[in-house]
Amino acid sequence: MDTQAFLERVRGQDWYKDQIVHLEDVRPRPVRHRDLAGPLPDALEAQLDSLGLLPLYEHQARAVEALHEGSNVVVATATASGKSLCYHVPVLERLLRTRGSRALYLFPTKALAQDQLRKLRELGEFMDPPLRCAAYDGDTESRDRAEIRRAGQVVITNPDMLHLGILPNHVGWKRFFAGLRYVV
Repeated sequence: MDTQAFLERVRGQDWYKDQIVHLEDVRPRPVRHRDLAGPLPDALEAQLDSLGLLPLYEHQARAVEALHEGSNVVVATATASGKSLCYHVPVLERLLRTRGSRALYLFPTKALAQDQLRKLRELGEFMDPPLRCAAYDGDTESRDRAEIRRAGQVVITNPDMLHLGILPNHVGWKRFFAGLRYVV
């Protein structure tokens, strides 16, 4: 069923009468790609290409370049517009180029955190040694927590765990915080 047919069907239901107050047809805009000003590491570029993620969209390239320059970046685009690459690319690039670098990703829900962890692992499959990324939340097994603190390159957590489990135990996270380069 197409969108228009669905809306007409819903609008025709007595129980839904007059609940849709406005319809607007938003036409798609043309796709705009842009190359980065500088090259990516060959292995990262090859991985992005193999996953069909190149060329980058203009907003992705602009965000990556701004992060390269040390700027803070906020990206507000539609769902499924590639926002994740705006931070995954510079984070992976930094991990490849600077030994001991770390990144902390904060997400409000476990579902979003797990989705991002899956995407990051797929994107980082090319790395040798393997990318060390993990979720650190209330469901993380006690036996895994020390290894994540010690060796995690990208730690994905939520605001509650940051405030209740990580910051109060900052001494145990000293190595991680010493290498922290990105907070997403």
